[in-house]
Amino acid sequence: MTVSSGEILFVKCVKDGIPNRDPLNDSDARRIFGEDDGRISLTDVSVKRDVRDYVLAKYPDGGEEKKHFIWCREERTADGKLLGRDSLAEKILERAGASKEDDKATALMKAAYDMRVFGAVFSVKKMSFHKTGPVQFGWAHSLHPAETRYVQGTTIMPSKDVKADDKGEEEGGKTQGTIWTSYYLPFAVFAMPGVINSTLASETGMTGDDVELLLEGLWNGTLHRQARGRGLQQPLLLIHVEYSDPYFRIGYLEDYLKIQPEREAWLGTNSPTKITDIALDVTELSPLLDKNNPKNPYKSKIQRVRVWKHHELNIIGELPGEIKPVF
Repeated sequence: MTVSSGEILFVKCVKDGIPNRDPLNDSDARRIFGEDDGRISLTDVSVKRDVRDYVLAKYPDGGEEKKHFIWCREERTADGKLLGRDSLAEKILERAGASKEDDKATALMKAAYDMRVFGAVFSVKKMSFHKTGPVQFGWAHSLHPAETRYVQGTTIMPSKDVKADDKGEEEGGKTQGTIWTSYYLPFAVFAMPGVINSTLASETGMTGDDVELLLEGLWNGTLHRQARGRGLQQPLLLIHVEYSDPYFRIGYLEDYLKIQPEREAWLGTNSPTKITDIALDVTELSPLLDKNNPKNPYKSKIQRVRVWKHHELNIIGELPGEIKPVF
């Protein structure tokens, strides 16, 4: 199955956490807009990590065809030593049965899913190559201003060992737990754009099956990767647009998506806290994706539109295309 150039629009929400913290801002949420704007942002790296971790969990041994290994990950030896990129590459080739291949770069691209999809910069003494990934994501931005909360608590475990002296009295160490502090988001909704380049896909060997796994990984990977500080995340809407023209895209689909309630409600004391409190307005986006709309200037360019939607999400307007069951 060949790959068509296309676009992705992925919407997810988070409760009681921050999906992507800023280490330069006391691990608060990332803010790349002006102070008065109020929106927060997530890097593309965090979403790619969701996909990688999901594929790794689903195909820990690379799958039957040995083509779903994950290159960008952490692996250690039996004695706890962290493997470098050269050793990781050798491990992947060995597990894929391709250790004796002369063209190791091509063999790696065939075996490592994330190399084919997201690209790779690889440089060691024995091998060096650079492949731009056919799939690229932009930053995800909240569809509304979002205020984080600063909280603190205490741990139960003492921070140091406590010992008893000859009289049986406690000495040394600390008998109390430590105090922790953290920022969190009560609730926020994010939209992330992505593009798929068919020309680059042919260069990396990315297939149509790889695209399907990417879409599955976006949805299920959001649910799969757990960490207390990341909050409880839920995918809400996934749109995949394929074009018949490999050199065309509508672009910036997220700009045509609006959220209800509007800005003022998110800055009040009674802001939305759950999926049923919100609605996504697609009335500006829908006409652009509808290839049967005679007024759509892009209708001849659109090959297929597919949509995955959370069952509790309210939509204002109608989305064209195939409505698919969630993965």
